[in-house]
Amino acid sequence: MTAGLLMSMVFNAVIGWPDASGALTFAQRITGVLFVLSGVVLGISAIAALDYWGRRQFRASGAIVLLGATIVLATDALLLLLWFEEREYTRYLLVFLPALPWSIWALCILVRQKSWKGIPQPKGFAVGVVATALLTAVSLAYSTMYQPAAAPMHFTLKAEFGKAWEDRNVAFVHVPLTLHMKNTGGIPVYVINDIYTVRGRGAAYSYGEEDLTAEWRNSVRKRGARDGEAELYVDQLTYTTISSGRFYDSGNSLDVGQEYVMKRVFQLPKGATYDTVSVALQISYMRKDRGRIDVDEFRSPHLSWNERERQHCPPAVCGEFLVYRGKVRHNNNLINVTRKPRYVTAVWAPEGRFISSISSFPFNFAGVGDYREERREMERYGAAGARADAEISVAELLRSAGV
Repeated sequence: MTAGLLMSMVFNAVIGWPDASGALTFAQRITGVLFVLSGVVLGISAIAALDYWGRRQFRASGAIVLLGATIVLATDALLLLLWFEEREYTRYLLVFLPALPWSIWALCILVRQKSWKGIPQPKGFAVGVVATALLTAVSLAYSTMYQPAAAPMHFTLKAEFGKAWEDRNVAFVHVPLTLHMKNTGGIPVYVINDIYTVRGRGAAYSYGEEDLTAEWRNSVRKRGARDGEAELYVDQLTYTTISSGRFYDSGNSLDVGQEYVMKRVFQLPKGATYDTVSVALQISYMRKDRGRIDVDEFRSPHLSWNERERQHCPPAVCGEFLVYRGKVRHNNNLINVTRKPRYVTAVWAPEGRFISSISSFPFNFAGVGDYREERREMERYGAAGARADAEISVAELLRSAGV
């Protein structure tokens, strides 16, 4: 019995310490402290077990052992309840699954021997121990499984074209572009993926004799117009990517009230055949109060065309892109010990491939991921996205440059 209590002491301390020392929310720090304190009680119970099964020099040793066994039952039942939510293999299962029947066996022996007899009001003590353990387990389970959606996320994204200027040495004009992002919500976030894309739109002009619905149907899912565009006097829309790049470093955080501005310049031929130029700025982010990303691992890109990479895929099959991938730990360590490891994955390419996901899928093109798991994890970690668009006519840009 002493060995079981010592093993549970170490296990509870391992579970509770990450939250007690580093959780971002007060509630999760309290959860971690409770598990660490339960580990301390289990250590005392292990010492009391030596006395209870030995000389019994302390009258309360039996009651303390009973308290320890009850704590083991409550915590392992809680962990098993959380594990049943997804039923995934984790190495911690090898600890709390055998510990549950062990705690039941220990309680049966202690109850049969009425181990609480050595203390005043033994019945009140027994009832208090059981009630406290059950209430604590229910409270922890509720706080783990049902997270409040406090402090909603708000972002301000802006994309603006500036005044173009003519370069007399070459047949091009230079167009300034300003990209702006600010966290106007109440929670700091990780920016896990981002992209800005500048596209030129070509079109054939007409006198509006075509069918508007037919023009819209033909433009659906064309690059730059996924939902299509319906315009009476232009048709045969084509889109060309002029400039595309990263806006923010992968894995960097954006605190409450923090803003970031980037200014870029792209070039347009003076005789450009585009009628308009548009820019799309997209970001995807994850709440920092829900989890912690291994930023050092996540910041290192994997090249899809590199045969030595785990994420290798022949360019002829998959194209060429960068993969950012890093382990993410939930802010509640009870989730981490009852689930397989989760990873944040970001896929980026200048032609507009922009994918962000959170799942246990290894992303090595050897199988198909679970879409339901991905959506569930994205919601659990508070992952979402934001977008801003701007458009300007090429005629206005050329006029501002004096062309």
